[in-house]
Amino acid sequence: MRVTQSGLDLNLLVALDVLLEEASVSRAAARMHLSEPAMSRTLGRIRKALGDPVLVRAGRVMVPTPHALAVQGEVRAVVDRARALFLTGTEVDLPTLTRTFTVLANDAFTAVYAATLFNRVTREAPGVRLRFLSESHVDVPALREGVADLELGVVDTRSPEVRVEHLADERMLGVVRHGHPLLRGRITARRFAAAEHLTASRRGRLEGPVDTALAEQGLSRRVVGSVGTFPASLFVLRESDLVGLMTTQVEPLAAALGLAAFEIPLALPPLPFGMAWHPRHDADPAHAWLRACARELVPAGPERSTADPERSGPAR
Repeated sequence: MRVTQSGLDLNLLVALDVLLEEASVSRAAARMHLSEPAMSRTLGRIRKALGDPVLVRAGRVMVPTPHALAVQGEVRAVVDRARALFLTGTEVDLPTLTRTFTVLANDAFTAVYAATLFNRVTREAPGVRLRFLSESHVDVPALREGVADLELGVVDTRSPEVRVEHLADERMLGVVRHGHPLLRGRITARRFAAAEHLTASRRGRLEGPVDTALAEQGLSRRVVGSVGTFPASLFVLRESDLVGLMTTQVEPLAAALGLAAFEIPLALPPLPFGMAWHPRHDADPAHAWLRACARELVPAGPERSTADPERSGPAR
């Protein structure tokens, strides 16, 4: 079906969405089952309609123009809404589904669960591709702008229209190298506070809920620094006497690196793990299938949540 307004073929939006995602005429042509000459002609029509080159050559690759980057989120949102409109009330045919989903998640979640999700997608919907994005050090409305289709983690979105579903709670643990002096004898709040600590925070935060709990007992800890991701912190802890934090969700990662977990002798709040999406995906059966996959990844229970222990404290 061709829907036009003022001579503009709105089907060009679908092609534009694919071109910006692939940044390649040949790959976009393969995605849309077109020949490269046909895709090139489509790109020419898009350029004429937008009055912008859209993709330009940079060495051996093509890169989007600033204008193309500025409209990419809006284009994705329009295409998603159109897809949902025509698919409402239908069942998705997973074996023939061709789609790319972008998932926003912290690195620890990806390390623990991505393999399981990739295996399921390959088995049930081989035409689907997953693209994991790490959390940014700045807050952007990724779901609203169409940059991501689904967010998994400690969801603290400030967009009121975003759907948020709680999946599980998890608790913090301490983590150190095997043979660490802190492991010799009973770990008390005072001994824990006296050690030197490392935080894992995408914003470089040096404080969190642990500091609040210590302050209630008249104690404070010395944080020597921070790293941007939880997996990176494990490698630092393995080669030092620093004390880190983790959650039970990622304990297998620590064990694989020869690290030891211990109970923190403080009353700490649980970490709520959830998923979030924009309501334009509510009626999209393919997105509903992805959400169902995410629900089944994380077992419900008191010890399941996210892997950025520094996130759930004071403002980042």
